[in-house]
Amino acid sequence: MAADGIILELDGLSVGYTDEPVVVDFSTAIRVGSVTTVIGPNGAGKSTLLRAVYGLTRHFAGSVRFFGQAIERLPPRDRLKLGIGFVPQGRCNFPLMTVRENLELGAYTLPRPTAAAAVERALAQFPLLASKLSVLAGNLSGGEQQILETAMVLEAGPRLLLLDEPSLGLSPANQDQIFATIAELRGLGLTILVVEQNAHGALQISDTGIVMELGRIFMAGPAAEVIADPRIKVAYLGGEGTDRR
Repeated sequence: MAADGIILELDGLSVGYTDEPVVVDFSTAIRVGSVTTVIGPNGAGKSTLLRAVYGLTRHFAGSVRFFGQAIERLPPRDRLKLGIGFVPQGRCNFPLMTVRENLELGAYTLPRPTAAAAVERALAQFPLLASKLSVLAGNLSGGEQQILETAMVLEAGPRLLLLDEPSLGLSPANQDQIFATIAELRGLGLTILVVEQNAHGALQISDTGIVMELGRIFMAGPAAEVIADPRIKVAYLGGEGTDRR
């Protein structure tokens, strides 16, 4: 059974793609209704970690438990059914289809009446999309496309949302919009695990911060403590502090 309030627990997880793990001996527990941000340099294994939670990597060792249920051997479709949603890095909409058509595709796994209700729920949750239903997704701004892609995943009603670099390539204003959206979703009770290069922006709206280096946890703790750590300020937040040892 899951520990009280824990939605996702990773214990000694080692995962990768070919013969060697990229993420090594990774352990953490994520509480229901929280936002956890994972930061670190390129190649640290951050995206691999998210893909492992969704079942898109090779499993070497360790466990992945979702509400206490071991899921490390389950395929992505079964993890989706359990309530895990994944918005991968980069644009993942259908650019030559309208916003409405994209939303309808986002609900394709649901029964017809449920699918129609999911589309309407997405439009109510993201009024910006309601004003652009006939616009081709590829003609939206980067921030609007990210919101569309998030809405498409949310239509399935996930309890845990995985976001891989949601602010990548966006203007500062659009980045602020994305972080505000994440905070709003947390306010609705959704649990979010996000990988971000904009460490400061993401940590500011997070409960927990995890710093990865070379596939392992370098630091983990309350987001405010991670932001305040001099080593993290120097490496990721553009501040001054002590040299990293």
